[in-house]
Amino acid sequence: MDNRGFQQGCFNSFQSSSSDEDLVDIPGTAMNFSLRDDVPPLDGEIEEDKSYNGGGIGSSTRMMDFLEEPIPGVGTYDDFNTIDWVREKSRDRDRHREITNKSKESTWALIHSVSDAFSGWLLMLLIGLLSGSLAGLIDISAHWMTDLKEGICTKGLWFNHEHCCWDSDQVTFENKDKCPKWNSWSQLLISTEEGAFAYIVNYFMYVLWALLFAFLAVSLVKVFAPYACGSGIPEIKTILSGFIIRGYLGKWTLIIKTITLVLAVSSGLSLGKEGPLVHVACCCGNILCHCFNKYRKNEAKRREVLSAAAAAGVSVAFGAPIGGVLFSLEEVSYYFPLKTLWRSFFAALVAAFTLRSINPFGNSRLVLFYVEFHTPWHLFELVPFILLGIFGGLWGALFIRTNIAWCRKRKTTQLGKYPVIEVLVVTAITAILAFPNEYTRMSTSELISELFNDCGLLDSSKLCDYENYFNSSKGGDLPDRPAGAGVYSAMWQLALALIMKIVITIFTFGMKIPSGLFIPSMAVGAIAGRLLGVGMEQMAYYHHDWAIFNSWCSQGADCITPGLYAMVGAAACLGGVTRMTVSLVVIMFELTGGLEYIVPLMAAAMTSKWVADALGREGIYDAHIRLNGYPFLEAKEEFAHKTLAMDVMKPRRNDPLLTVLTQDSMTVEDVETVISETTYSGFPVVVSRESQRLVGFVLRRDLIISIENARKKQDGVVSTSIIYFTEHSPPMPPYTPPTLKLRNILDLSPFTVTDLTPMEIVVDIFRKLGLRQCLVTHNGRLLGIITKKDVLKHIAQMANQDPDSILFN
Repeated sequence: MDNRGFQQGCFNSFQSSSSDEDLVDIPGTAMNFSLRDDVPPLDGEIEEDKSYNGGGIGSSTRMMDFLEEPIPGVGTYDDFNTIDWVREKSRDRDRHREITNKSKESTWALIHSVSDAFSGWLLMLLIGLLSGSLAGLIDISAHWMTDLKEGICTKGLWFNHEHCCWDSDQVTFENKDKCPKWNSWSQLLISTEEGAFAYIVNYFMYVLWALLFAFLAVSLVKVFAPYACGSGIPEIKTILSGFIIRGYLGKWTLIIKTITLVLAVSSGLSLGKEGPLVHVACCCGNILCHCFNKYRKNEAKRREVLSAAAAAGVSVAFGAPIGGVLFSLEEVSYYFPLKTLWRSFFAALVAAFTLRSINPFGNSRLVLFYVEFHTPWHLFELVPFILLGIFGGLWGALFIRTNIAWCRKRKTTQLGKYPVIEVLVVTAITAILAFPNEYTRMSTSELISELFNDCGLLDSSKLCDYENYFNSSKGGDLPDRPAGAGVYSAMWQLALALIMKIVITIFTFGMKIPSGLFIPSMAVGAIAGRLLGVGMEQMAYYHHDWAIFNSWCSQGADCITPGLYAMVGAAACLGGVTRMTVSLVVIMFELTGGLEYIVPLMAAAMTSKWVADALGREGIYDAHIRLNGYPFLEAKEEFAHKTLAMDVMKPRRNDPLLTVLTQDSMTVEDVETVISETTYSGFPVVVSRESQRLVGFVLRRDLIISIENARKKQDGVVSTSIIYFTEHSPPMPPYTPPTLKLRNILDLSPFTVTDLTPMEIVVDIFRKLGLRQCLVTHNGRLLGIITKKDVLKHIAQMANQDPDSILFN
């Protein structure tokens, strides 16, 4: 079996790390930090299913037959291997059938059957509670630590700026951020807030705190949990497709990611916490799976739980439970049955309810961006909304290309060896550029909230500094007004902030700290949308007699809402980067409460996807999956080439013959030699080398464990003992060593195709059944084998890409 990247340990050290650990570059793994203590591992614990395991060694016969007791480790998977979806689903059906049959025998068995059926819902409840609690803790901590860069509260160090000034009777609408109980660093250190020296002190402390937070974040990730960096969504997509990455969803990753996510967000870097919260929720799901045997011992069932956990993660990230379910379905899940849809909905509901109970934003709402627009949109405004969609698509395609190019440079040069220095340099540049501009100095979430805001009479923001030529005593909505000096100043600052965000985000995403892309993408779009919205508003005010305005916008009317343009722009840019559509629109209207504005959001999201797809088919997460060489078979792409299975299978025409085992003529020594000299994950079993008639397929790991177990438990097994994969063994002459029967670890129904099967059918089989390998036959004779890696390399070759990129770089 041509699967050279999977297990390159020798026979006697099969449990040691395989060469895949040197090849797979999950962000941070190049730092040589052991994850072996990071339990529980993703690949499950000991599988005790008798239909696939062997048993004990019989003492009443010379044939050692593993029938009675399960062999520890048989049926499990090595790290960086793909699970067998068909076998896992078959195991679950057998387990469920056994429980159902036993439930008719006794009351206790019936109670066990009911608890088994209820365990999935209980698990969803626990995931929702834990995810919501951690999200609330992260929100509160990040808000406090972000404000710590600018000052502290004298009445209580644990209060952030907003909470510190809540009960102050000296706060005015003009200076709502200033109160006697909140002291800036210049007030604390030099007892004044005025003058150039005070500004320099505040500037210095802002940069110093940012560097401290970033240094702590990257150091914790490097030392304790290298898997805690990045957003985690590309790896979660790969794991949900069936790949094993031990430790990626373990307890250390959860603890370090939770802590460092707060530090990274507080440092002021151009990143968000929303993507990493999906990783945090999946860690919660994986750890809690170990409390339930049904999910602990079955990798396919566990991935159903992880799909639901991803929905809970988006639910608490955005306060959007329905959007979270759709995000899991549209973006990350590989296998999503109807039962998982219901459980995802329940987990997202519980997570959102938990976060709402914690009330991290202090506004009795789930989200920070809640808006209330008072003016309906007009049909003509679809034109600027579509323009924002075009901008979002262009920026998304530009960002993906430049970010992937930078990440590739990081992987292939000396830059990747110095993650701490890289993080500190980017943090220093970001902080130095951000402080002079009030729109980059504030947290990105606060910036988006400010841009979404619809100006009212009491707003003191520069974005709402309009000339007031109307009688406010009459009430009603504020009409369009000429922009004042504050608005023009804000426009220049926002334009500079837009350039900075576009450039700095390219270098920030992918560093060795937790970093999400949702909020930075939304910020870019929101800035562009607000700029366009103010421009449209002023055009409507000064040129209301133009043909495009006179039919619906009269003088003195409230025609244009700039905050709506910011919201549409945010959706467009996020859609251009991630290529989400349905889930994006639902997340946006749940995020803002803007149910009336679904059509503008849909128009912008669809336009951005079309434009971005025209420039590059991959979203940012798929691009990072390909960059890292993960074995992910994209279900959305069609394979339209007219190649055959014989064009892809191994061995090729001039290659060495396929390595096979015979059913009744190889000794233990022969099998050990084959295992030690090859790196394949499994071997076809044939009747004889001459006939090449296929009997079945046996996994390398199961062979190793079964032989070692036999050697330990039965002294009679020696190197000359013959291994049988048949139901009955022939009579043996006297004084021969005991034989070893391993039929129970043999897969008697491996998937096979003929050599003339079109590859489009083979690709569909691999996608829809989640196969690891497929055997190729001709008139019943074994010809070769096609692995998942072979399929991926063939797809890359047909797309004029480097097939060697599918090597888990």
